[in-house]
Amino acid sequence: MKSLYARVVFIFLGAVIVSLFLSLLVITRLFESKAVGYIQDETIKTGQEIIASYIEAYPQHSGVLARGISVTSTNAVNFYGPDGKLRHGDSVTARKLIELDPEAVDAVLAGGVYRSNGFGPHGLVVGLPFEIDGQPYAVFLSPTIGPFMGLILRFFQFELLFSLLFGSILILLAAQYIVKPLKKLNAATRRMSKGDFAFELRSRRQDEIGQLTRSFNSMAKELGTLEQIRQRFVSNVSHEIQSPLTSIKGFTKALRHKKMDEEARMRLLAIIEDETERLSRLGEDLLQLSSLEYEHLKLNTGTYRLDEQLRKAVISLEPQWAPKRLRLELELDEFELYADEDRIYRLWINLLGNAIKFTEPEGTIRLTAVREGEAAVVKVVDSGIGMTEDERGSIFEPFYKADPSRTRAAGGNGIGLSIVKRIVELHRGDIAAESAPGEGTTFTVTLPLSQPPANL
Repeated sequence: MKSLYARVVFIFLGAVIVSLFLSLLVITRLFESKAVGYIQDETIKTGQEIIASYIEAYPQHSGVLARGISVTSTNAVNFYGPDGKLRHGDSVTARKLIELDPEAVDAVLAGGVYRSNGFGPHGLVVGLPFEIDGQPYAVFLSPTIGPFMGLILRFFQFELLFSLLFGSILILLAAQYIVKPLKKLNAATRRMSKGDFAFELRSRRQDEIGQLTRSFNSMAKELGTLEQIRQRFVSNVSHEIQSPLTSIKGFTKALRHKKMDEEARMRLLAIIEDETERLSRLGEDLLQLSSLEYEHLKLNTGTYRLDEQLRKAVISLEPQWAPKRLRLELELDEFELYADEDRIYRLWINLLGNAIKFTEPEGTIRLTAVREGEAAVVKVVDSGIGMTEDERGSIFEPFYKADPSRTRAAGGNGIGLSIVKRIVELHRGDIAAESAPGEGTTFTVTLPLSQPPANL
């Protein structure tokens, strides 16, 4: 059975049939036990009344009494004398003749009370002793309960039939209630496999299926967001690659087909070299970002002096800030940091390089590092152009550029701050940006001093 609906229906029907069958067995056992005891007690009372009447009618009218009982009573009544033989046999019809073992007759004549073991092969039988003139007699009674038991049996049969019928209808409805949302989830999965994430499944259920539906909606929304990011990422990468390639191609053709002096030729070669450097930096940054996004990335952690690392980063960037005559102010406390030294160094290079790009000539960049409790707090403050609130909320997204024309002139590709954000996250840290147009920008990085970072 490939259909879940059919599986649910057959399983439920099987469970109902088995449970009804077992219930019928249990009820039959309980009913038989109670019914046998009740019928035997009532039959004994009736037998005692018959014995009293028989003793009074004996001997002249005992035969008449026996025939009257045989005709009028629904019970089969057989009398036995001291010799163990049936008395008044001519008044007992074949239908009301009780089949008895001689041992049962002898036991009752000896003064015992006979009770058959349930509904045996000879029916339900009760035997009672009595005496007349000191001689032992016995009377055996067998109530005619065949029609009654047949009625009870038919009642149970109809009960079983109707229970099965109504149970099957309810099971069909219940199975539809269970399977319907799963069918919707299956259809939604097919839509997702084709790249369609713009949907939402509605469910008011509070059970596990309702929770599954809400989780599925959240997953679809997140996958849709990721798909948009992927498409935007591919578009940005294509654009970043296409622009320098177009420039290189155009200037190469110009060098090949146009006559120009040495100065013009060197200028075009310099542009080609710059565009080639842009492509190289883009490739390096993409590889770096890809490696940081690797799920099982392991950091090469160790303890080192943070202040010395920051000074080293400033010195290595001197070819960028010196030509712009920028003033760098350093306030660095001396303390150690437990982290991946190479990746944290890349973090400072990207942050300081970003500050240098967007700070006007003769501007100021202030770098501070202090210890606050069990955390290192590093701030990079520049006097650059600043950012709006909307721009500040997107600066850590790959390829985002607050001012594309200015970023292109400064040689940026919009990946640097994404790398910074990921490195900080890998070290269980935090980064925040404060900025306003024309008032510069402050990046604040907070890193734990000694807690081992998680491999995210």
